[in-house]
Amino acid sequence: MWQPPERIKHALPETRWPSAAEAAEARLFRPIRIGAIEAEQRTWVPAMVPWRASADGVVTDDVRDWYRRFAEGRPGVIVVEATGIRDIPSGPLLRIGHDRFVPGLRRLVETVREASQGHTRLFIQCIDFLTIRRRPPRDKYLTRFLVLTPGHRARLAELTGDPRFGDPDARDDGAVRVALIELADRDRTLLDQVLTAREREDLDMGYRERVTDTHLDHIRDLPARLPDLFAAAAERAVAAGFDGVELHYAHAYTMASFLSARNTRDDGYGRDRAGRVRLPLEVIAAVRARVGAEPVVGVRYLGDEVIAGGSGVDDAVYFGQRFAAAGVDFLSISTGGKFDDAKQPKVGEAAYPYTGRSGYECMPTVYSDQRGPFGRNVPLAAAVRRGLRNAGHEQPVVTAGGIATFEQAEAILARGEADIIAAARQSLADPDWFRKIELGRGDEIRRCEFTNYCEALDQKHRAVTCKLWDRVDLDQPGVTRDPSRRRRLVAPPWRPARAGAS
Repeated sequence: MWQPPERIKHALPETRWPSAAEAAEARLFRPIRIGAIEAEQRTWVPAMVPWRASADGVVTDDVRDWYRRFAEGRPGVIVVEATGIRDIPSGPLLRIGHDRFVPGLRRLVETVREASQGHTRLFIQCIDFLTIRRRPPRDKYLTRFLVLTPGHRARLAELTGDPRFGDPDARDDGAVRVALIELADRDRTLLDQVLTAREREDLDMGYRERVTDTHLDHIRDLPARLPDLFAAAAERAVAAGFDGVELHYAHAYTMASFLSARNTRDDGYGRDRAGRVRLPLEVIAAVRARVGAEPVVGVRYLGDEVIAGGSGVDDAVYFGQRFAAAGVDFLSISTGGKFDDAKQPKVGEAAYPYTGRSGYECMPTVYSDQRGPFGRNVPLAAAVRRGLRNAGHEQPVVTAGGIATFEQAEAILARGEADIIAAARQSLADPDWFRKIELGRGDEIRRCEFTNYCEALDQKHRAVTCKLWDRVDLDQPGVTRDPSRRRRLVAPPWRPARAGAS
């Protein structure tokens, strides 16, 4: 992952954990209205992809164990991982694109209800994504994937001085491809003069579809298809018993790409803000029409793309006001995580959208600049919330990113920068941390070190765990392990021992 040039190592913030009596008076543990429902407290475990679904996207026992462990900590809300809305192969990622996925999702809901004793509300994050392929070997790309055009032939003829390559009637593609390989062997910069910018990127990074590829029928037709796909997914989520859905409009995926300032579609679904927000609003309308007023419908989107030419916080404020006016029940603010500045993958691997600067800002580590990683993105949520309130909207705003102490969380709420506190990495390190605070047991919290050990596993699509507990008590009865047998898959249990704890 990209790191700031300063690379200053920051210590974890010193903190004083509150007593149970102090916690009982805290804003963090007050109930909050989210649409038609109420969450018992303002604690939130956001969506994390743990890579535990079956190869065909079905809920497994490992998925249920993962969410059971978070539910035992009784947060106000848990959001189930990004779940694909299409019925297409997508590896060990949960899917909700067909009715056959509903029974497994229903069992997942029942697991969370039982483990939290009914204290935790449960949403599921619905995502759409476009095709991305692994970076190919150079010769394989040139011989199999590159679609030859007259432009390639003309440029090759000019560079080599061989007019035969420029003959528009020539049919010997094999000779052209061999010549391109020889050209690359001699000097890669010469090959670059033959290929287009997009082809150079396909070679160096792997092929990736964009929402601006409107020459492709299925990309051009996304505005006609996605509202119904999201609506059908939301309907299945409600049928499975979820309290609501979180529409994934963030990071490197389809809906975020429509919102991006880099969306140059000229069909009314791009260019200016009104065009870029058009499809996201149509999805919201379709979802609400399908599920009705009761289920929660929220949106997770970016406060800042953190890429050249991308959307910034002013866009986020505008989008938030439009989403609120459209009737969403909450806004969850994230940052970055884009393909546009991703690190070049190794041959045979796919690009990962959290390896560039935008990815760092999404998940900052203890190696940071002077600002440090803790609460780094809260100002973005604060700006969105301020824009909502100025426009007369009351929907709660969720903030996240390097929040790992009670003092941080409480101060954010006290200053009115957000209404709900989400913590992914700290909740992974200690699924009981919110409950320990509430019970006056903060000194027992396993504190995240923000080294992104978990993120490195995610990058390789390996089962996500935490280095603070994944080698602990491996031989205890009932401990499930990863395929290597060297890591446990969920955090060790915690049982309050003091009198009166519940």
